[in-house]
Amino acid sequence: MKKAIHILRHLRIPFSFFLLPVYIFALGISPNIGADRILLTFVILHFFIYPASNAYNSYFDKDEGSIGLMKTPPPVTIGLYYTSLIFDFIGIALAWLISMEFALLVFVYGLASKAYSHPGVRLKKYPWLGWFVAGFFQGVFTFYMAYVGINDFGWEIALKWKVILPGLLTSAFLWGSYPMTQIYQHKEDGKRGDHTLSLLLGIKGTFLFTLMTFLLTTLGFEYYFLNFHTEKMAIAFLLFMAPTVVYFLIWFALVHREEKYANFGWTMGLNLVSAICLNAFFIYFFLQTSHLYQLNL
Repeated sequence: MKKAIHILRHLRIPFSFFLLPVYIFALGISPNIGADRILLTFVILHFFIYPASNAYNSYFDKDEGSIGLMKTPPPVTIGLYYTSLIFDFIGIALAWLISMEFALLVFVYGLASKAYSHPGVRLKKYPWLGWFVAGFFQGVFTFYMAYVGINDFGWEIALKWKVILPGLLTSAFLWGSYPMTQIYQHKEDGKRGDHTLSLLLGIKGTFLFTLMTFLLTTLGFEYYFLNFHTEKMAIAFLLFMAPTVVYFLIWFALVHREEKYANFGWTMGLNLVSAICLNAFFIYFFLQTSHLYQLNL
């Protein structure tokens, strides 16, 4: 029973909340949605594929210090490894119920997530490559994957600029925020030989990098909403994201005085505030845009 609880904790299913904005954003621009595909795609990604990735990476990382949503991670066992593979298999099998294209995308995502921590590849060792791959696959690739699943479209239909542009914006947001998730792990990453981008940039450099990337990404979102939607949506995005900006600036000011504030608690706080703001905005976005499409509910 204790081992099962440890495995459940390493799946970190609640962590899927932080990746939910990408799915809701894809839902918001989907013209061919139905209740069955909305639910199935959501369950596949957030209850099977993401937890499988968390478990797989936890098994190979064998973290002793704090990781996402776990201040004191329990020890890992071979059962965690097999659980991750079982969850992947179930997710791919369920994805096949929607389409072959969606199932293949889910399979490729799983391979990419495994490459991040597997000792044979371990992209986490390479600061820029690991950063790029993580942001690409959790951003534009996931956006595209969710769009294909929700709409039951083929690859060629989904490969349009109106789909790829918002997907790229999600990647840009993740490329900016991803180093912040590593900022409290410098000691443990260095001990393992993982040269993450945050470790390369340093604590204050990570904050500056995220600040500049976030400003550029915000400009990109404003361009997208002004050109593809409405001025009202562009203003709403800024308002919904304001709490995240305030939190970030307060934290930056504290870290500038004392680097001890670059810790697990503040990092999880930023993740939570950002996820709440983004999820709230994209739910609002979906409710505002859904009337433009015929809902097959």
